[in-house]
Amino acid sequence: MTDATLVLNAGSSSLKFAMFERRHGLPLLVKGSISSLHDKPRLKVSTAHDEPRTEMTLGKGSIDSQATLEFILRDIGERGLPQKITNVGHRIVHGGSRFTAPAILDRSTLKALDQLVPLAPIHQSRNLEIVELVAGVLPEAVQVGCFDTAFHADRPHVAMLYGLPRALTESGVISFGFHGISYGYVASKLKARYGSNAGGRATVAHLGSGASLCAMREGKSLATTMGFSPLDGLVMSTRCGSLDPGVVIHLLRDRKMSVEGLSKLLYDQSGLLGVSGISGDMRTLLETDDPAATEAIDLFVYRAGREIGSLAAAAGGLDTLVFTAGIGENSPFIREKICQAAGWLGVQVDPERNRRSEACISVSGSAVDVLVIPTDEERAVAEQMLSIIPIADNHSG
Repeated sequence: MTDATLVLNAGSSSLKFAMFERRHGLPLLVKGSISSLHDKPRLKVSTAHDEPRTEMTLGKGSIDSQATLEFILRDIGERGLPQKITNVGHRIVHGGSRFTAPAILDRSTLKALDQLVPLAPIHQSRNLEIVELVAGVLPEAVQVGCFDTAFHADRPHVAMLYGLPRALTESGVISFGFHGISYGYVASKLKARYGSNAGGRATVAHLGSGASLCAMREGKSLATTMGFSPLDGLVMSTRCGSLDPGVVIHLLRDRKMSVEGLSKLLYDQSGLLGVSGISGDMRTLLETDDPAATEAIDLFVYRAGREIGSLAAAAGGLDTLVFTAGIGENSPFIREKICQAAGWLGVQVDPERNRRSEACISVSGSAVDVLVIPTDEERAVAEQMLSIIPIADNHSG
């Protein structure tokens, strides 16, 4: 029986998964997700073979993390895959200053990660909940955490600082950055395309329900739009993005909002949902002609275009612009609008290439290469895990 690695990628309302054979190249066995956990959850599964993709609803209500994990393990089991899950990898959103490389998720590590829950309340607690559930159903499997913050840990020190008293900085109030597993995967694809140069001065736009940008030089993080928490930077599905701290003070002091109420407002009720009053899903907003939806889209594009300029300044220019994640990979309209906003940097998009979502969507001879690179956080986690649990020689076939 061949050993296998299971990767679990828990979001606020979804759980993505993938299983890989533990041999050279990490061949994919099965990949899928359960989305919309809070309302009419939906299972999607595909395999590495030519089998039809499975899609099915899992009831009309919501399901909790335990039921979600049980559905996934049951589906894997029913496929008769002759693999034994010997290790499980997890995308962990926040590693803080301590966890800058993959780590075994033992009790002491989990305790340290639990202390970071207030910094990423939507994601971190759910990440750790899944780890605990896996320990119950796969007690022999070694669990490894890979951290979204780790990719940004080697940024220039000044890029991590806020204008706060040094004592606060030294106690850990710094910019961490997020989406690092996705950015690391995209950086590897840039190196495969360009060599060690990795596209030179590149800005990568990870645009999904959570959204951020990262400026890289030769595949290494220089600056990113998310900071101390996943609230910062771009307007997102339900998160506000960058906000004048004076607004927070005003809401707490003058409008008597509770800390819990403020957290819910900024994480769950703002962003595209808050501005449009309709939905936090970009697809829904693009399908309506409601002026509020149009304004939400315009704000999303405006902030992305403005931040691309900021990151180009940090990198000293722009050679490559990459779109990835759900919106970045699947919305030609949003790509076109953001590229128009960044036109002053030399960004020029070929409309037909963009419509077809080709790998390179810039016009021939463009000063800036504009690419669409699908991210694969699950494979990135499996690859990072090899630094802790290498493949044995007898599995290298």
